[in-house]
Amino acid sequence: MTTVQNIYDYIKILAPEYMAENWDHVGLLCGRADREVKRVLVALDPFQAVCEEAKVRDCQLLLTHHASLWELKEVNDRTQQGRNLLFLIENGISAVNAHTNLDCAPGGVNDCLAGKLGLQEVEVIDPVGTDAQGRPYGLLRGGNIVPCSSAAFAAFVKEALGCKGVRFADGGKPITRVAVGGGSCAGLLSRVAELGYDAFVTSDVKYNAFNDAHDLGVTLVDAGHFETENPVCAYLAEKVRAAFPEIEVFLSEVHTDCIKFE
Repeated sequence: MTTVQNIYDYIKILAPEYMAENWDHVGLLCGRADREVKRVLVALDPFQAVCEEAKVRDCQLLLTHHASLWELKEVNDRTQQGRNLLFLIENGISAVNAHTNLDCAPGGVNDCLAGKLGLQEVEVIDPVGTDAQGRPYGLLRGGNIVPCSSAAFAAFVKEALGCKGVRFADGGKPITRVAVGGGSCAGLLSRVAELGYDAFVTSDVKYNAFNDAHDLGVTLVDAGHFETENPVCAYLAEKVRAAFPEIEVFLSEVHTDCIKFE
């Protein structure tokens, strides 16, 4: 019998919790550890539609990147996050997540992003340490591409990640070295520039950061939070499916980026 705890223990091998930021919420945040699991749903976020999909698919576990519990002082139906948690609890669905630990882990969010963008000779930028296998881990990844212009690179990122649109600042020079940080990593722009990268792909970029990038000579591409992190979901599903062949593992079919472009 496969339990929630069995799968949670495996996730901690893929993305050890010591790699998470100290402010983060990771792990088994909802449900019973000893619950038998026959079906798992994997998604980026534990949003309402995803929780409902887990019920429709008769899943006992929802595995996500983002946390199901975040800055809540109480669990009730007064907030959307509270309603989602109540839905999971009332339907016997456990929730496990790996957030900043999966961002930093080898093979995780940023290795998946680097892979989607075809980066070569990928390295961990500013490693924090090494894992049990001696592999370096840290937040950002960097690698090389065939030289191209800023506009051509932005168009490539849009196509490769399936973005509805991207925002970018032209660094004013050909791009050969690219840094990536899925989600909100624009605060590391200065370090990326200091290390000599020509482009930086991330999301949630503020107005001033684009101007800073332009002045620093770095092409800064905001490709969207969902689009830069969602590739890791297929990786998670594949890993869990291989580790637990006796259970069914589904990749969410309803979760998409709700942001629209006119």
